[in-house]
Amino acid sequence: MVNAKESWQFPPHVLREYALIADGERGILVGPKGDFVWMCFPRWDSDAIFSSLIGGHGSYAITPRDRFVWGGYYEEGSLIWHSRWVTESGIVECREALAFPAEPGHAVVLRRVVAVDGDAHVRVVLDPRAGFGHHGVRSLAREDGVWTGRTDSLRVRWLGADDARPAAGSGAPALAMDMTLRAGEHHDFVLELGEGPLPEELIVPDAAWEATASAWQAAVPESSETIAPRDSRHAYAVLRGLTSTGGGMVAAATMSLPERARQGRNYDYRYVWIRDQCFTGEAVAAAGPYPLLDDAVRFVSARLLEDGPNLKPAYTTLGGPVPGQRLLKLPGYPGGSDIAGNHVNAQFQLDALGESLLLLAAAASHDHLDADGWRAALAAADAIAARWQDAEAGIWELEDKNWTESRLICVAGLRAISKRGAPSGRIGDWLALAERILAETAASSTHTSGRWQRAPDDERNDSALLLPPIRGGVAADDPRTLATLHSVEEELGADSYLYRFRQNAGPLEGAEGAFLLCGFTMALAQHQQGREVAATRWFERNRAACGPPGLYSEEFDVTQRQLRGNLPQAFVHALMLECSARLAKPWETH
Repeated sequence: MVNAKESWQFPPHVLREYALIADGERGILVGPKGDFVWMCFPRWDSDAIFSSLIGGHGSYAITPRDRFVWGGYYEEGSLIWHSRWVTESGIVECREALAFPAEPGHAVVLRRVVAVDGDAHVRVVLDPRAGFGHHGVRSLAREDGVWTGRTDSLRVRWLGADDARPAAGSGAPALAMDMTLRAGEHHDFVLELGEGPLPEELIVPDAAWEATASAWQAAVPESSETIAPRDSRHAYAVLRGLTSTGGGMVAAATMSLPERARQGRNYDYRYVWIRDQCFTGEAVAAAGPYPLLDDAVRFVSARLLEDGPNLKPAYTTLGGPVPGQRLLKLPGYPGGSDIAGNHVNAQFQLDALGESLLLLAAAASHDHLDADGWRAALAAADAIAARWQDAEAGIWELEDKNWTESRLICVAGLRAISKRGAPSGRIGDWLALAERILAETAASSTHTSGRWQRAPDDERNDSALLLPPIRGGVAADDPRTLATLHSVEEELGADSYLYRFRQNAGPLEGAEGAFLLCGFTMALAQHQQGREVAATRWFERNRAACGPPGLYSEEFDVTQRQLRGNLPQAFVHALMLECSARLAKPWETH
């Protein structure tokens, strides 16, 4: 019988060591010990069933029993992960995936242990606990080698673990076992989770693996015309893994991971931010008219048609409201807390309307905008006309102001959609509105040095002000564009990493990490100016700010070379993809 104390203690690791497997409806973070530290079920914003990442209970681990060093890799163009351990006696791998494409309400977790070189000795523990670890497994039973049980209202079925037994000791996992494989052998485990009754027919591992690998290959394009094809495919795979059946893409798979230790900046990103969804659609459009572009248009259009000028910054993947913040009474990730829900539900963000128009214009440029899409464009433009003078939270979700970036992005969106065959009689109105917004913004938010400033009452620089010229809100050769680019690089850049804005008089890195979104935006801005060496340097520095699994978080701690914030952050992968596509050609061709 396996002793619980020595077999299932999995302390947290630095974020760069976690991999993601996902199927669009939910995802799992896999640690270097083969431990599942995070999974929400049945949907991204549901309660977690594995939550040790933030101090909750519940895990599913396959770990070598010998001393080992860890590594791993993704099968190209997929989120099929291989945990790889070099032990004292050989090499062991565990192929890991969520069966793909997803089935709402039913998840299938595939794990195949392979003795690559020499015999493999592994320890396996399963302890699903719904409600962020509060509900243990009950009604546990084994029949014909298949374990079944429940955790709260969720159904559990585990295949391939006939030798597993309840572990001994207080607080032990539900099931545990030791296993030895001879060199060259492999063994499959299949874990099923169900919101309702599970299918009567059992999963056949070989068939499930073949279907999952084929589905990923069909879902992820080649990206051969980018400057970093392999990383571009991986970014697309991550974005596809975060995108649900309804087209909504969550901002990140996790919640409450700190942006700065003990600073209270811990947020729940398991929701669909309209801005992030638009960033992704625009990035995909730069690479080609691939399905994620249509997904973004479908989700954003539906929200615009439903809410119009009351468009929320974020929604659940089902299109519902984001719940308010609450504490879970868990320890949290070290340096962080345990916040679920997000206060964004009470905000208005004007730039989301401008970004929506940019997304719809990008789809129209590929002839991918249908009648509903055009109606959504009308709704977005009308909403801008009604609300562009309202104070709002802006791209960084701060106090309500007339943020310059938001207004200029609306200018960009109105101009972009006007070029795409907009309904007769509206083009003139839209262009006139764009000029009015631009003129008032220039009058109130041009700094005495000639650059743009953050807001009429805030003279500081802001990296977000690089976006409007890239999107066509201001000309690339406008003196304000050039002055802003120069001053942002001088004041907010450090060794080709970029910070959002100066928060205090101390060092930039003393307030927060470098923002990878901003670093990739700088690469695009330099490329727009024809400065290809600078653009490539910015791109490569920020492209490298990830761990071995190639996942990006929101911020990068340059001093410690560590990831900060929730993981993986979708909009960073989107901007990396867009840079890779745009830097492959002269700017004029775009």
